[in-house]
Amino acid sequence: MAYKRNPMRSERISALSRYIIVNSLNPAITAATQWFERTLDDSANKRISVAEAFLALDGVLNLYLNITSNMVVYPKVIEAHVKNELPFMATENILMEAVKRGGDRQDLHERIRLHSMEAAKKVKELGESNDLIERIIADESFKMNKDEIIAVIDPNKFVGRAPSQVVDLIDEFVNPLLSKNKDALGEKAEINV
Repeated sequence: MAYKRNPMRSERISALSRYIIVNSLNPAITAATQWFERTLDDSANKRISVAEAFLALDGVLNLYLNITSNMVVYPKVIEAHVKNELPFMATENILMEAVKRGGDRQDLHERIRLHSMEAAKKVKELGESNDLIERIIADESFKMNKDEIIAVIDPNKFVGRAPSQVVDLIDEFVNPLLSKNKDALGEKAEINV
């Protein structure tokens, strides 16, 4: 499709990866027919399948390097997606907070379910924006005002350990690997697959 970036290269990665995954069955199928007796079909198959797997994987990595070297992240698209989906994800947190304030869990659960279904209908069938939070704010059963609900659905409360895990990964794995291979940084991939 014309609006996509890198669709052919990404799809080629998918195709080659699928080939590699299926190719990994070669040793198992060979072993199943040999009954642990090494025969010539073992070595002939091995010479083909191992070499082809490495060539295919090299192609995948070259394509990946080419695609990621021009990667663009669109923060506004991410923000819009979070804005549309977070209210649905946050319903459990809203429910727990409303129950802490004396609400009946069963009743509130049903109200959230109904509000969620109506909001989802507006989003999916009518193409409108998600109004779930406005619906809950307007429902006096929740005993929460707008600021209190906004505090409950703060996106930062839904990321868990992700920020610290990313820092750990970069510090413990990525940076040492980059330092070790600094001569290869900036290498351009030639696409020949």
